[in-house]
Order: sequence, then C-alpha cells, then structure tokens
Amino acid sequence: MKTIAMTAAASLIAGAVQAELIGEYHSYDIDGVTFEGYVATNTDLETPRGTVLIVHDWDGMTDYEERRADMLAAQGYTAFAIDVYGADTDPQGMEEYQALSGEMYGDRDTFRARLMGAIAEAANITGATDNIVMIGYCFGGAAVLEAARAGADIDGFVSFHGGLDLPEGQDYSGVQAPVMLFHGSADPVSGMDALASLLTDLNAAGVTHGAEVFGGARHSFTVFGSDDYDLTADQGSWDGLQTFLSDSL
Repeated sequence: MKTIAMTAAASLIAGAVQAELIGEYHSYDIDGVTFEGYVATNTDLETPRGTVLIVHDWDGMTDYEERRADMLAAQGYTAFAIDVYGADTDPQGMEEYQALSGEMYGDRDTFRARLMGAIAEAANITGATDNIVMIGYCFGGAAVLEAARAGADIDGFVSFHGGLDLPEGQDYSGVQAPVMLFHGSADPVSGMDALASLLTDLNAAGVTHGAEVFGGARHSFTVFGSDDYDLTADQGSWDGLQTFLSDSL
C-alpha cells in the first residue's frame, strides 16, 4: 500500500484541495484467473463523487494507470485501474504487447468477460459506489468501446485515443450509457475516417455521445514522456473528462 500527499498545485489536478490519498493493489479472480488492479481513494471524503474504472494500454497495468487513478482520487472519485491480462503477466517490449492485446482482440468473449468481471468486482472495493464510468487509453480506449457494445450497465464510457474500428458482427445497439471520445486529428492508428464512422454508428443507434478532436495531436497524446505527448491535448481531454464525470456521476 502507498500513501500519497497531493496538493492543488500538482500538474493536471487543478482545483483539487489538499488531500491524503491511499493507493493499494487489489487482487481479484475472474473465471479462475487471478488479476491485480490498483485502487486509489481519498480518505478525506466521507462520500466519494463516484467510481471510475481505468482500462490499461496494451503494455498492461503500469505506473501510468496508477498515476491516473491517483489524479482521479484527488478529484474525489474512487478509481479502480483494472487488469485484463492477468496477474502472472508482465509484458516487456513490442512483441509481447502485441501478443497479449492480440489475444483479447482475437477472443472477444474472454475480453468481454474480463471487462464485465472487473465492473462486478467494483462492488467489493471499499469506497466504490454504484455509479460507475469506465475510461481507457489506447488499447484501453478500444476496451471501453468493447464494454459499451457488450451492454455494460454503467453510467458512461470514455475513450482516449482508442482503437475505433467496429469488429465484425458487432454494433452499438446495446449501449446503455453515454459515450465520450477524445481523439487526435493526426492519429495514424485510428484516423478521422474511423472516428466519423463510429460517430455515424452511435448516432444511428441512438446512443448519446460526444467527441472532442485535438488538431495535430497524434496517437498516445496523453502518455507522459512519449513522442506523441501533447500537453494541450492532454490537459484539454482531462478537463473534458472532468465535465463528463460531473454530468454522469
């Protein structure tokens, strides 16, 4: 377990009052497989503002997701960074990232079971609420859309520079809550054609949705230290997330 002190001066946590945050790893099982996530809570709050589930990128659970969870806890939410690969995995390098994410894309039933299982697991977390929004970055953004298409009964879905392609045989007719997309106009992985197609599908399905496009931003624009990191797009999408969470939770 780790204890983190954060103040309003911390980058990207503007407006947060000084708070003592508790971060701890959380082990759980789905279909006989053990997973290890990370939970961040704000001990200064008697009642959290809601629960936010974070789906990791293709490199698995890392300190990036933990940092985002801490940032959300500083805003008053209970944050649960979930694991969809399994506690016994520790991917290192491009080939292993591709292999593990490819397994999920190739077995949508297992992918969905792990996402739904993590949503159910939130009920076992101290400080979690019944009001839940799921967010994700890159691979995690694609995972969020998978959970939405699977009919996850939560309060919202947010994809940051996620994979936007619609898998064969799927549609958005079963989506239960609003979908928000943050994307870069120069994303080479899922370009503007893919975004336009997704928005058309959401509109046709009658799904409440929104999108904010950041001009010139490339893939992974929120990933600190990456070649694609874009401070303006990162801050803008973080502010947009706060608005979405306030409206949804």
